[in-house]
Amino acid sequence: MTKWDKYLIFFIILSSIIGFSIVRSDIGKSDYKYIKIAVDGKVIKKITFDKNMIGKTIDIRTQYGYNKIEIGDGKVRVIDADCPDKLDVKQGWISKSGEIIVCLPHKLTIEIVGENEADDEIDGISY
Repeated sequence: MTKWDKYLIFFIILSSIIGFSIVRSDIGKSDYKYIKIAVDGKVIKKITFDKNMIGKTIDIRTQYGYNKIEIGDGKVRVIDADCPDKLDVKQGWISKSGEIIVCLPHKLTIEIVGENEADDEIDGISY
């Protein structure tokens, strides 16, 4: 291995670390975030993060089952559910735009949506 090979390997590793940190810092950046709750693909509730919402719990009862969510300071989690595996409860808090909690038996999705996201637009990665 020559000296230039070592420089090349070092440059590739350094570029990877810098690229990863840039991408990681851009994920979840949004001044305005809200919670989108959908059952069977249909949005049933949109909840904005607000100071008076901190600590509130919301019951979600559908024909598929029962879930109870808790809203924190810019974050949300499922605290109770009557599904058999309770994977949605075990997932814990989500706080960044694009993060999602899914309860398959109840066909429930809880997603944090940021201001910059749009359902109809193609993002730079997909394009």
